[in-house]
Parts: sequence; structure tokens; C-alpha cells
Amino acid sequence: MSSFEKLGAFYLGKAIAEDTGDMNDDLVLYDSKDLNTHAVIIGMTGSGKTGLGIGLIEEAAMDNIPVIAIDPKGDMGNLLLTFPNFRADDFKPWVNPQSAANNGETVDQYAAAQAKLWKNGLADWGQDGKRIRALRDKVDMAIYTPGSNAGLPISVLERFDAPPAALRDDADLYRERVQATATSILALLGINADPVTSREHILIANLLDHEWQEDRHLDLARLIALIQRPPMAKIGVMAVDTFYPDKDRLSLAMQLNNLLAAPGFEAWMQGAPLDTGSLLYTAEGKPRVSVLSIAHLGDDERMFFVCMLLNDLIGWMRSQSGTSTLRAVLYMDEIFGYMPPVANPPSKRLLLTLLKQARAYGVGLVLSTQNPVDLDYKGLSNTGTWMIGRLQTERDKARVMEGLEGAAAAGQFDRQAMEQTLAGLGKRRFLLHNVHESHPVVFGTRWVMSYLAGPMTRDHIRRLMAPRKAAADKQAAARTHNATLDASTSNKVMSKTTDMPVVPANITEYWVRAEDPDVVYRPAVIGAAELYYSSARYDVDEQRECLAVVLPESGPVAISWDLADVLDIAVDDLQVQPPPGEPAYEPLHPVLAIEREYAKWTKSYKTWLRHERTITLFRSNHLKTISTPGESEGAFRTRLQTLGSEQRDMAVAKLRKRYSSKVTTLENRLLRAEQAIEREQEQASKKRLDTAISFGTAILGAVLGRKRVSSTSASKIGTAVKTMGSARKEAGDVERAKQTAAKVREQLEALNVEFEDDVAQLDDAYDAQTETLKHIDIKPKSTDIQIHFVGLVWLPYVRDSRGRLVSRVPIAEA
Repeated sequence: MSSFEKLGAFYLGKAIAEDTGDMNDDLVLYDSKDLNTHAVIIGMTGSGKTGLGIGLIEEAAMDNIPVIAIDPKGDMGNLLLTFPNFRADDFKPWVNPQSAANNGETVDQYAAAQAKLWKNGLADWGQDGKRIRALRDKVDMAIYTPGSNAGLPISVLERFDAPPAALRDDADLYRERVQATATSILALLGINADPVTSREHILIANLLDHEWQEDRHLDLARLIALIQRPPMAKIGVMAVDTFYPDKDRLSLAMQLNNLLAAPGFEAWMQGAPLDTGSLLYTAEGKPRVSVLSIAHLGDDERMFFVCMLLNDLIGWMRSQSGTSTLRAVLYMDEIFGYMPPVANPPSKRLLLTLLKQARAYGVGLVLSTQNPVDLDYKGLSNTGTWMIGRLQTERDKARVMEGLEGAAAAGQFDRQAMEQTLAGLGKRRFLLHNVHESHPVVFGTRWVMSYLAGPMTRDHIRRLMAPRKAAADKQAAARTHNATLDASTSNKVMSKTTDMPVVPANITEYWVRAEDPDVVYRPAVIGAAELYYSSARYDVDEQRECLAVVLPESGPVAISWDLADVLDIAVDDLQVQPPPGEPAYEPLHPVLAIEREYAKWTKSYKTWLRHERTITLFRSNHLKTISTPGESEGAFRTRLQTLGSEQRDMAVAKLRKRYSSKVTTLENRLLRAEQAIEREQEQASKKRLDTAISFGTAILGAVLGRKRVSSTSASKIGTAVKTMGSARKEAGDVERAKQTAAKVREQLEALNVEFEDDVAQLDDAYDAQTETLKHIDIKPKSTDIQIHFVGLVWLPYVRDSRGRLVSRVPIAEA
């Protein structure tokens, strides 16, 4: 593994020499933490902008940094086309048959040529199949298609979840969430509503606020109903019917209803819920690269989805702790139309909020565009990194100069020199202007590991994601099977459904209610308890409620708590009265009608709680950190990754401080020795002096923050020592100066070896994904378990199309 991949550095390409315009061997590296102040990529079609963006995302993935990529054009799906074995058969499904025909080749021949091209191209940039495999191993990659089932569907409209209590307590944040959600809903209808003057916006915002303050989730169907019959009497000081007459509200409700009833609209309510945390990390805590393809959507639908995503991202972001390291990246492949300089689409305010606030939470934005005149450069003045490629018009260049000048530190912007540099940029060449560096650099972009097949259609995405969707469907089917009891299996213990069975008076009954009209209630045993966990060593002081149910089994032991499920509801949610209407009931298992059995089950329930309801903590020995109670292993690994990156950045800073003074001292010694030689050797060239001075920067450029490091620094030093040693022997003081210079070069070589050894130690110590975590179980004492009751509960089931009973019982995750 290259040393820079242990330093939190992104390998962007190679530097372009200022004097000749040729690419040299100096790698251009970019500190990942610099992306906390965001980046913008600008370049006309054909400039290589997409390749640079994909390369940047690849580098983030190599650094275990999750990425959400909004893809309005269809190019970002190429990130999933990684073929470490370079087999022609891997490339064949993705090559363009027309391109093969234009080359006078068959598809097979063209695929083989592309495989060879990619292998050789990567080799020229110091990359190979091993690095591609590392990329695939480090992150989970997927393409999501909101409003379509071509890729992984993502549910945006199934419901608008009430924000957590902590967010509702933050008045400013909560107000922004309400307004942004209302704006997004209206954007889907093509209504660009002003939050202050639009009565549609004010009504929907008030409805959201009313439901959310009651901690109720809201779906589109309920929103339609509330628009027709608002739960509040007044809006402001005016009666609802005066503010927004019933007839007009019905028209708005009809617009939403027509949207809901439109063919194909159900795709917006399928798939996993829109959740930033899940888009960034798997349940196990593995980083994700989530490509959100919206190329198939109309303009209003795109705006709606982007606003909903940005809104959720802001909510997730503000639930995180602050950090100076890069935690996550939001990449937008074409920002045109989402942050214009004059208009105010609903996305603009959200993007400006992120540009101003996300850096404090370690979230970096990368905004890409080919239309610089259509961007709000005042907003982009918050952007610390600019990567500028070839521009099309003088107007584009003028707007870019305006933005660069606004983003540059005072007194550090040379407009004339910048204009000359921009004028000379060619294809796949970019100007890197980073406010964290002393001067800009022009570089050529590296060869990307992903095969650039061009924009992906829905058919391409469907083919690419078919294995992933099949695996997801298989898992869903398994969950359904586990939660389903076939009627024939049920009859082994119970006969056909009947009216409500008679239960002895001393046995307390409870119901878990369900809204399904054809519900069938099944009898089971329920236990409610409160557990207290305490450990001074691990700083645990936790009190938890447990509500467990177990269905009776045939055989000598009818009730075994080892088969229990824990309900995902509170004790107060249980009903003590039968539900209204005439639901069906299964017969009562005989053992459930024996009163004395409940006393036995109470004792066994306490024993089961003591041994099975433990709190599991996870410990990282590398980072000397322990999880908090209730924190899953995946969430803990996610937190560890941020902590590990922070500690790695601190370690790199220490290396920078340690080596900076050493290199400076040796450079000064070498400079003085070479100056002594130059005074005596009139034929000595300036080039020789420049070469000698560059040794230190070539060796340690990355760690010293200069972002240019020679890929063959050690071998260059060895060559330089031989060539520089051929100087003609002069006077004694010159000879001593030569000996001093040679000794300094040897010291620089030794310093480089020492540096490489130190970097090698940074590799695995901060990788939270591969570390084996220690499990620590905290059990409650018997005296700290209070049993509230053990009784009879009726659990709701419904029959599916095949006549099987499917559970409607809310089960907590294990």
C-alpha cells in the first residue's frame, strides 16, 4: 500500500511543470481534512470533470470515508464498475457497441482492448488490481433510484417522521425542518412557495408542526385528510376557513391526491426509508458509497428529492458530535439549478446552510458544475478548495475569477497570474486552489479505478443492481417466512378461529392492538419487567423496561422463555379491554387457562431476564474506547472510524512537526554547502543547486503539507548522489563543502527511510473496520429485576393472499 494512503491524503494526480507544461512524477496529494471546508469542481464538457469527481470519491472510500453522491446525469454509477482481474468478460456488458463498431472491432475485441487499456492506464499511475480490491473491500456500494425500482428503491413519501425530541427542543433547527419539509412537498407539485406569503406553505407547515409536536408520524394520505379537515381552529389569529377556505383546501388536497394516484407513483413509497445514517453506513458500521441516481426524474421531482435528502442530512449532521476530521462527503455531480445566483429554489437555502455549518461536524461538500455563470458565488465563498478545468467562455472565466477572489485569503490572490494559468488548461488538467496551501498547483488527473462506461440508463442500473436486489428480496422473504405461520402448522396446536374464548377471572388479559380490519388474535404469555444495570468500572447506570411474549408450544413444556420475542412497544401501549368490533380469535391453549402456571412462568421469566437480557458493550483496544449502553456494534464502529481518523490526523500532525524542523535544518546545511561550491565552481549550473534543494521537499512533501511527493524519492536521491559527486576537485574548502553536502544527502536518505517506517505504523492502528472488538456483557442482579406482571396477551395476525397468518406484532430488533 502506498504510504500516502496511511496519511489521510487523496491521490488526485501528478503535477504539471510551470515552465514546460509537462507532467512530472510529483504526486499531487490532498489532505482529506481540508475537504471539511468543501470543494467545487468546475469545467466544461470534456474537461475531465467526471473523472476527477469519481477519483475523489474513490480516494474517500480508500480512506474509509462514506459518500452520498447525488447523480443528476447518470455518470456516478460507474463507481460500481470495478474489475480487479481486468477480464474482458467483466468489461463486455458495459462497453458501447457503437464505439466497438467505430473502431472496426467486435464487442469481444473491444472489451478486451478496454480491459488492457485500463490495466495499463492504472499501472502508469502506480495502481493495480490489488488497489481495486482494497476499494471494493473497504466500502459498500449501491445505486438508489427514488421514484423507480431500477436500482434500490428508496421510500421518500411513505411517511414524514416526527423529528426526535432533542431536535424539537432546538427551536431554530425544528423550524427549519418544518419549513424545508413543507417546501419540498410543494416543490413536488411544482409550487415554488414562499414560507411567509404562501398560504399553501403556511397551512402544510402548521399541519406538520401540529402532528410532530404530538410525536406523530405523518404520511401523504393523512396529510391529504388533514388539509381537508385541519385539526386546529385558527392559523395565526384568523379562523382556518377565513385564512384558507374549504373549497381552496379541497383543491390543494386534490392535487396531492392526484399525485398519489398517478400510475407509477407508488415507487416513491417503496424501499428503505430515506435515512442519511443508513446511506452512509451499513448496519455493521461499514462505510457506504451511495449513488442516488435522479437522471430519470422530472425537474420538480428532482428538486423534491434533493430537498428531502438535504433536509435529512442536516438533521443527521446536527445529531453528531463536532470533529475536525472528515467524517462524510456529500458529492453533487451537477449543481446547476440548485444554487443559482438570483433565484431562490428550496434547495438553495439548504445548500447554503450546509456550506456554512457542515464543516463543524466533519461533513464535506463537493459541488460540481459545467455552468459557472449559474452559481451563487457569494455562497461558494465558503468553499476552501477550487478545482478548475477548461472553461468554455470568457463569461465563465470572469465568474470563476470572481468566485476565486472571494474565496481567497486577503492579499493572497494574484488575478493576472490566475487568468494566465486558467487560459492554458487542457483536457484532464485542473488548477487546484486550496486555501490551506500557500500557492495553487496545476495537475493532471490520475487514472480512475472505476471503468468509465458513460451515463447509465435505468436498464444499465437494473442489470447492475439485480444481484443486490435479489439478495435483498431473499432476506425479506426469509423475514416474512419467520414471521408467518401457515394455517396448517397453526392447526397442529390450535383449531379453527372462533369467537373470543372465555378466560378464568383471575388471569389478567392484555391486547396488542392492530388497525387491520380482518385481524385474528392469537393467545400468548406476556411478561413485563423493569431491569436496572450498574457497573462502576464501565460507567453503566441504566434502567430498562422489557416486554416479552412467548407463544405456547406442543409438548411437555408449553411455555419456554427461550423462544420469547421482545415487543417494540411500551407497557402503557397495551390495552386491557377487548378491541371494538368482532375480530376473530384462536382457541385458548389449555395450559393458558391454568392460573397456577403463571406463578411458575413468573419465576422462569426472571431467570431468563437475568441471563438473556444483558447489555453488551464493545471495547476497542486500539483506540481504548468502550461503547455506550444501547449503542450497536455498527454504530460503535462508525464512531470509532471518526475517532480513528481524528487520532490519525493528530499523528500526522506530530510527524509533520517532527520532520519539518529536521528537513529545514538539513536543507539549510545543504544550501550553505552548495553555495560554497558554487562560489568556487563558475561552471556549476543553477539547475544543480535547485535539484539539491528539492531533495527535502521531494522526500517529505506529503507529511510537510506541500502536497507534492515524489513517487521515487529514494531512488532519485541515490541517482543525485552519484551525479553530483562528479564535480571537479577544487580547493580544500570546496572539497570539505562537497563532503558536507554528500553527508547531508545521506542524512536526507536516512530521514526518508525513517519517515517511511513511521508512516507504515499508521496503517492498521486507526482502521475501525478490521479491528476485532472485545464484548463485555453487563447482567442485572436478581435484586435489580422487578417483575410487573406475567399474564395472557392477545397478539394480532392477519391472513395473506395464501391464507397464512402473518404477524402484526411489533418486535424489537435483536
